[in-house]
Amino acid sequence: MTTGARRPFFRRRKSCPFSGANAPKIDYKDTRLLSRYISERGKIVPSRITAVSAKKQRELAQAIKRARFLGLLPYVIR
Repeated sequence: MTTGARRPFFRRRKSCPFSGANAPKIDYKDTRLLSRYISERGKIVPSRITAVSAKKQRELAQAIKRARFLGLLPYVIR
């Protein structure tokens, strides 16, 4: 039994969906866009899963919190 040196699995780095020429603008009133970044329990999905950049993740979290405060998005989904 030989344990040859295999090449490690290489996962392609996803690009940020909010950066680019025709990327959508993060807006607290756009609940359809914001709900894509909320889990089925109502929590904000981390950027390592959604591939959003750190700067855009902060903007996204702020927009989600604003929408929750105004009653556009729920805090918890049961």
